[in-house]
Amino acid sequence: MRTRITLACTECKQRNYNTKKDKKAHPDRMETKKYCRFCKTHTLHKETK
Repeated sequence: MRTRITLACTECKQRNYNTKKDKKAHPDRMETKKYCRFCKTHTLHKETK
């Protein structure tokens, strides 16, 4: 089952991206480097509630 998640910037704590992931294949929290328009640079984004 795919669930909708929100990714937040680790630098400025802004919630920038919404995406979906498969809970069975990836049960832990997702981390990825994405562009933050508030920081104006690529930063690490983590999954939030």
